[in-house]
Amino acid sequence: MPTHATGHISYADWKENPAGPQEPLPRLAHASVVNAFTGGIEAARTTCEYTIVYTTGKTGTFTGMELLAGRLDGREGSFVLEERGSFEADGSVRCSFEVVPGSGTGELAGLRGTGTFVYRPGETPFPYSFDYDLD
Repeated sequence: MPTHATGHISYADWKENPAGPQEPLPRLAHASVVNAFTGGIEAARTTCEYTIVYTTGKTGTFTGMELLAGRLDGREGSFVLEERGSFEADGSVRCSFEVVPGSGTGELAGLRGTGTFVYRPGETPFPYSFDYDLD
């Protein structure tokens, strides 16, 4: 049975650059992001890279990889999350993520798991939910 962890995410930095032609839509962008996780996952500074497709001026989808180094429910190590989500017309961001198989290190070797987060405008930090198993 999976273990359930919750907590909050704060983003410390978001650097976005165009990737290819910006007109007409859709357009591509690349974002380098630094986040901090607290709660079940404790990672002070993550490394995250997103590829974004904007279908309107403010809505679209993204995929990305995020490297987290720190602790998961007291166990030390690192792991990578593969993320897929959307930017909504109301300014919210919805994302689901999954641990990249084989990416767990240290006491997190063998980690498997999935989770979600929803960011709503003005909500800092914002909550996440993560269900995981360790071999």
